[in-house]
Amino acid sequence: MAVSSRLPAPPARGLLRRSPPRILPSRRLACGTRAVSGSPGPGGSPLPRRPPASSAASAIDFLTLCHSLKTTKRKGWINHSIKGPESIADHMYRMALMALIADDLPAVNRERCIKIAIVHDIAEAIVGDITPSDGIPKAEKSRREQEALNEMCEVLGGGSTAEEIKGLWEEYENNSSVEANLVKDFDKVEMILQALEYEKEHGKVLDEFFLSTAGKFQTEIGKSWAAEVNSRRTNGCGQN
Repeated sequence: MAVSSRLPAPPARGLLRRSPPRILPSRRLACGTRAVSGSPGPGGSPLPRRPPASSAASAIDFLTLCHSLKTTKRKGWINHSIKGPESIADHMYRMALMALIADDLPAVNRERCIKIAIVHDIAEAIVGDITPSDGIPKAEKSRREQEALNEMCEVLGGGSTAEEIKGLWEEYENNSSVEANLVKDFDKVEMILQALEYEKEHGKVLDEFFLSTAGKFQTEIGKSWAAEVNSRRTNGCGQN
């Protein structure tokens, strides 16, 4: 059978089809789909390891993931029917301010305290605000948060910054330094100060927040600031 040596004519220009643009993992993340290596793909098999993203792309992916910290309301206040309660980010921000303004911090790294305050609840961007009322054991809560933190650090692209965030979070979780001790106290002081403000604003009695922290402060600053908040409450500064 004879074969023609003539090449087929090219298709008309208007009939050419372009392949759809390839979406990189970082772009998938920006559109709301987290593609993390090791997590199951559509068929149940692990996704291939994500290639290193550019620093700009990984930073924006990470910050987008952290957006929910600004919008997720703290569950303790929701459970007490507080209207328009603070977000997780609101809570962490004022804790960071506490570390910034605290006087007399001998043998304490103030900058490290600020960093710990900023990241101590960061895993709640994925797992949400888990409270004792949820009935989840402390070990399970910690496991979920550690898993979420690992995922967030992978989104960030790994490296020294991700490792620093992990280290700060674990330091707080394990209460393993004087800085963690102090930030743990700031966490409780911020909560009772917020409770005092909500008592004044909403005319509520929020005893459980004060009772749950009584006698649990580890540092002199924590004890002093908590005493000041409780004194103002006792003297009626927090009531309408």
